[in-house]
Amino acid sequence: MVLAVVRKGLYRSKFRLMDLTSWVIIPFLIGSIGIYSLFKVLQKLRSSAYVQDAVVVITGATSGLGKECAKVFYKAGAQLVLCGRSEERLKDLINELSRMPKGTMQMYKPQMVIFDLSDVEAVTSAATEILQLAGKVDILINNAGISYRGTIRNTKISVDRMIMDTNYFGPVALTKALLPSMINNKRGHIVAISSIQGKISIPFRSALMDKTTAEGRTPEEVAQIVLRAVGERSKEVLIAGLVPTLAVYLRPLAPKIFFSLMAARAKKERKLKEA
Repeated sequence: MVLAVVRKGLYRSKFRLMDLTSWVIIPFLIGSIGIYSLFKVLQKLRSSAYVQDAVVVITGATSGLGKECAKVFYKAGAQLVLCGRSEERLKDLINELSRMPKGTMQMYKPQMVIFDLSDVEAVTSAATEILQLAGKVDILINNAGISYRGTIRNTKISVDRMIMDTNYFGPVALTKALLPSMINNKRGHIVAISSIQGKISIPFRSALMDKTTAEGRTPEEVAQIVLRAVGERSKEVLIAGLVPTLAVYLRPLAPKIFFSLMAARAKKERKLKEA
């Protein structure tokens, strides 16, 4: 009988403790969720305000990620300056944007500037034209780039020079040409878009669609991430699958292991090519 009374007392204490815990934890969780939700809403509004009405220059705008970035920034109310080598394709993109459903915010007719990013002199002239058209540049998205597949010993130096001119010297020249305007206006955001090759080197770097590329993020998904990253003023965003992401961190932490894995991959791919 005494044991039963003691157990009964323990059960009552346990239930009281559970009631007290529920009264403390549940409101805390609800409050935390509410604060987090409010924070995300405010963050989204702030991001939208940052992009809306901003002059956004996008290079390589006629296809792929550049084209999708044009769509999402246009929807966000940005004043677009679309850059590329083909006047016809740029006009087609502008027509496509004009047919998109209009939201409640003000929409701006996109402008276009035609030039070859690998021609440094043309880049300087293009920067002048951009500023004449838009008056300023708030956000520069360096998206244009080319790539090449092949072994080092079989790649001509002219190919290396062409890739460096388009992927490095061109964007650097454009950025330098527009930078004084950004400094004078005390506003500027520069986005550099690179493949995972900017972080790690992979044997037989592919410029064509392969299994790895096909299983990656779609241009539509990446464009949304770029828009969000710009709005949130993120310093760096890594968009990759689990294995490439692990490789990015493995290279500086365990370079011997990284290069051993890359060497094994190179041997495997060479066998497949020879077969």
